[in-house]
Amino acid sequence: MDPVASAVRLAVQEAVHILSSSEDGGHIISTLQSLRRYLGETETQAPPEEQEEFSRTHFSTILRCLVGKLSPDWLDLLPDGQLEELWASFFLEGPADQAFLVLMESIEGAASPSFRLMKMARLLARFLSAGRMAAVMEGQCGQQAGPASRLLQETLLTRVVGLPDHLGNRLQRETLAAFFPQNYFPLLGEEVLRVLQAVVDSLRGGLDCSVSFLSQVLGKACVHGRQKEILGVLVPRLTVLTQGNCLWQRVCWRLVECVPDRAMEAVLKGLVEAAPGPEVLSRLLGNLVTKSKKAQFVMTQKLLFLQYSCSMPMLQSLLGYLAMDSQRRPLLVQALKELLETWGSSSAIRHTPLEQQRYVSKALLICLTHLGEAELRASRDELLASLMEGVKSRLDSSLPPVRRLGMIVAEVASARLHPEGPPLKFQYEEDELTREMLALAVPRPAADGPSEAGDDELVPYDMSGDGEQRGSKTPAYVRDCLEALTASEDWERWEEALRALEGLVLKSPAATREVSLELAKVLLHLEEKTAVAGFERLRQRALVAVTVTDPARVAEYLAVQFYALNYSLRQRMDILDVLALAAQELSRPGRLGKAAQRGSPGPGSQPSGAAVPAWKAVVEERVRRKTRRFCKQGSTGRAAAAGPNEFNAVAGYFFFPLLQRFDRPVVTFDLLGDDQLVLGTLAHTLGALMYLAVNTAVAVPMGKALLEFVWALRFHGDAYVRRGLLSAVSSVLLSVPAEWLLADLPDELLEARSWLADVAEQDADEDCRLLAVKALLLLEKLRDRLLPLSSP
Repeated sequence: MDPVASAVRLAVQEAVHILSSSEDGGHIISTLQSLRRYLGETETQAPPEEQEEFSRTHFSTILRCLVGKLSPDWLDLLPDGQLEELWASFFLEGPADQAFLVLMESIEGAASPSFRLMKMARLLARFLSAGRMAAVMEGQCGQQAGPASRLLQETLLTRVVGLPDHLGNRLQRETLAAFFPQNYFPLLGEEVLRVLQAVVDSLRGGLDCSVSFLSQVLGKACVHGRQKEILGVLVPRLTVLTQGNCLWQRVCWRLVECVPDRAMEAVLKGLVEAAPGPEVLSRLLGNLVTKSKKAQFVMTQKLLFLQYSCSMPMLQSLLGYLAMDSQRRPLLVQALKELLETWGSSSAIRHTPLEQQRYVSKALLICLTHLGEAELRASRDELLASLMEGVKSRLDSSLPPVRRLGMIVAEVASARLHPEGPPLKFQYEEDELTREMLALAVPRPAADGPSEAGDDELVPYDMSGDGEQRGSKTPAYVRDCLEALTASEDWERWEEALRALEGLVLKSPAATREVSLELAKVLLHLEEKTAVAGFERLRQRALVAVTVTDPARVAEYLAVQFYALNYSLRQRMDILDVLALAAQELSRPGRLGKAAQRGSPGPGSQPSGAAVPAWKAVVEERVRRKTRRFCKQGSTGRAAAAGPNEFNAVAGYFFFPLLQRFDRPVVTFDLLGDDQLVLGTLAHTLGALMYLAVNTAVAVPMGKALLEFVWALRFHGDAYVRRGLLSAVSSVLLSVPAEWLLADLPDELLEARSWLADVAEQDADEDCRLLAVKALLLLEKLRDRLLPLSSP
């Protein structure tokens, strides 16, 4: 037998015997204090391996022994509550999950009413107030998913969420306030937030974590009807934490993605109700509706057609969420089609309550306000057919409210679907409902054109956004900005220089190239001297503009500085972000023409580059809409911007210096050591640069170097790093032309395919497995054309 296990077992057996039989208070307290050695709570701690053995095998036994001895006489063996406090410390300081389960077990098994029952209930209340529930849940965030772990999590889940019910059944009228649902579930929400913060901190430190147990807790609490209590605490805090923080957003997305399907409806309905608007809902859910069929059904079917209890703010948040991302907008178009079909169904008009018909009508109007002209034009015929059929069915109804719904929706929908046609106008009595529906129909500015103005008269010029002119402080030249940022003690001038720098750099490329390296150095080391709103964004955009203007020199300088001494991890991450954004800007089609326009300002232009006046844009748009052109449809459309990819000529300056020294640690920076987050970001950045260099001559050496980088790190233990490596492989396959892959990289592809197959089958991280499968599919598409890849 293992000597460590044997020694701990003998010590525990002796302690249990003493605790069970001794009536000597001094002997009992010395025994308990000796056991605390295994909890690491005394000066003379037991060795770590003995502590682990005690916690894993014997801790629950000791707790059950302590519960069995609990009585007034036993606690009175020592004065002043000494024994009781030492007894309670084992539950409050040991492994939280075992302590919680023994507490719940002892409460359920105690006679009611009794001294032991109330003592254990009060101890459980202390357990909750001490924040130990967070420790219970945090312990499950790093658990491996084995059968024993799943059984433990299922038991904990039932006890954690069902605690108010269990305690209420046992204590009846003696239930403590801490166990009331209206008090317990907000506390549970606070504990979930503490665990999420620990998860975020662990991820920043390069450790893998799982939020699956937290998702199950959230789902079960919502299924029990406690959405308001728990989400009322979670949503306001997460609203703040996810603002501008991508890591918190991804953790929130994962939290909701892992909610079991049976609880998804309750969670999503609660989030839609608690979120203050579509922007927050989008930050909390991400593109969940495109990943989960259950979530898509709830958001686009259940809440729109099968229920009609959502308030108007909820409905606006839901549909606004679908409208906020290009991947979700097709679902909004489909929802409009189905809403219009349901609204116009003669069977639905006859058999559904009037309240539900009003709900569907309001949802339909909100959908119309979120969709642009191009999206409506693509489905115009289908939508108009459904509209006309519905109008006919509603106008034929004998119920005035049904007819009035048909008139209101017909007026609004026809104006949006067929704006160039004669407007529909009905006569109906206006009331509060009518005004509410017409207010919902006010169109939002669409992405493909300016919003409708209403009449043909020019509106007064809006000067409400004008601010005080501060021309004396605003620099007019790039060198003035450089001087203000480096030597000026005038903080107002310093702030104005930072705000104006991006526009001046883009307007004066020749002047910028003269001082580009100095500007890059200053911006890289720039620290916030005053409370400038959006300081990091202004600094980053200026640095990107400098890099785009003089890409070869600045990109090479930044890439070299990435491995230099005396830089913080934040600065190194900033360098990677700037290189990726600059490469993306350089590779954008049509950029040369726009850059030329910025570089040749008109005589009346301002130093920072002036936009077309708002009144002029409105007039030009009105003229365009009032002009009838007799030509084939689509001939008046503007041709897509085209031009050479500027990034092709300078891709090597961005890419190769980043690869040269990744395996050489410096005093404050070790990519292969503790700085795993930076290594993962480096891998993602290299993959992005590879993708942006698609079909260029330098793509082959870049792809070869990148595959060598991937091969060297393919067994890295951090999941974020492996995801970056897998994305890099996909970038190579997408960027290097097929014939070049065949001629120059056959061996690297064979090695990559073998590794990808292994990752797809055995990697512990789900995202890694999905990325590996996608890369394998890309390889399979090339299989017949490129090389006879054998099965792994």
